[in-house]
Amino acid sequence: MGPSRNGRASSGGSLTLKTANKLKRQQLYVQQKKTTGKARHEERHRRRKEEAKDPELRRQRLEQNQPASIDKKRIWDEVDDDSLGAVVDVAQLKRRRLEQAEAAAAAEADAVTEENAEEKEDDDVDSMLGSDDEEDGEGNDEEDSGETHRERAQRQPSVAPSTTSTALDLTPDALASQFKYLFSEEPPAMPKILVTTGINGTVHKEAQEIASVFPNGQDPSGPKRFGYSKLTCPALATYIRRSAHRYGHKYSVREIAKFAKNRGYTALLIVHEDLKRPSQLSVCHLNEEDAPPGPTLTYTIRNYQPGKVIPGHGNATNHYPELLLNGFKTPLGLLTAKSMNTLFPPRPEISGRQVVTLHNQRDYIFFRRHRYIFREARPTEKNVVGADGKEMEGVKGIRAGLQEIGPRFTLKLRRVDKGIGRAGSEGDDALKWEWKAKMEKKRTRFNL
Repeated sequence: MGPSRNGRASSGGSLTLKTANKLKRQQLYVQQKKTTGKARHEERHRRRKEEAKDPELRRQRLEQNQPASIDKKRIWDEVDDDSLGAVVDVAQLKRRRLEQAEAAAAAEADAVTEENAEEKEDDDVDSMLGSDDEEDGEGNDEEDSGETHRERAQRQPSVAPSTTSTALDLTPDALASQFKYLFSEEPPAMPKILVTTGINGTVHKEAQEIASVFPNGQDPSGPKRFGYSKLTCPALATYIRRSAHRYGHKYSVREIAKFAKNRGYTALLIVHEDLKRPSQLSVCHLNEEDAPPGPTLTYTIRNYQPGKVIPGHGNATNHYPELLLNGFKTPLGLLTAKSMNTLFPPRPEISGRQVVTLHNQRDYIFFRRHRYIFREARPTEKNVVGADGKEMEGVKGIRAGLQEIGPRFTLKLRRVDKGIGRAGSEGDDALKWEWKAKMEKKRTRFNL
């Protein structure tokens, strides 16, 4: 038997009422859609009137209506370990250790204070045995108790630093010992970078554009190619082509690194290609003269877009850019962030209003370069709202305009080698970390 023609209720479909007549079914669907839309509109209007009277209701509703994204479901390893492969929040682990150290120091200080108080009480009892005046004894007890309270109040501060300090050093001891030249306590030197391609590479324009991001060294072919004049030409990273001649010598990466280190370069970037598009980026740190080179971080490049194809793109200026590093929380993430930080000058020029952003989200590092300008907010624009849903103080009536410069691409870390790449690393710990497919079985577990 077919469906009922009398409009009886049915729980199988999207419509409340089912019918075999196609025209009637369309009418029922339109009617149901209007009814549900009207109900939602009345509910929103009623809620808007109530929230206008009581703003606290809106705040509570926004707090409850938080989307359950994968980032918020992120899981961490329940271990007290800050090695390179551990997936732990370094900031939380550091604060937890400092709180434990403070608690231990406070307990030890309280124990010492109580021992001193007990010794004084025993001495007072011995001295009071020969006294016949009870009033004098009561006065001494009050004085001794006051001295004990004063000693506890004057307790020496804890050896551990405060956990509420914003200048908390997040560098794990394991990373500082493995990469002591990268995590050196000395102030960072001005970087000087050499960029090249793989053997017989053809992505010369893309490699030169990547070299133009790093404002150090000098590239004689950079100004005209990327819109700079001779007067406004910044010092770009040096780009040298790998020989493509059939009789030319094919220099290895180790030979190029030795060449660059002898001439004062601090890092070597190698852009590999696939189907004549950038597919891989290797960052090799050459360190100082008396330090061995390394580590080498290898990334894959996805979705590369040159600056000229970005709609409304701008041109770079002769200023050192600011650097923003977002979302690097684990020991491996801190190593990646420190590696990128050493590729840019330590003192940016704020007057240039140029910023480079490396945003890590779900182990994908999004690279963007912008110019920005502060302007007054238009009458139709609302104030800036923070993550808690409240308006941020100090920025009311101010807006920031952005103009992307390019290039635009996405990086993903694949391996970390001790020395110069895979072939130049020796020893049992030559391979520090390598990405494997089994690491992504859990969608809520991330390495960076």
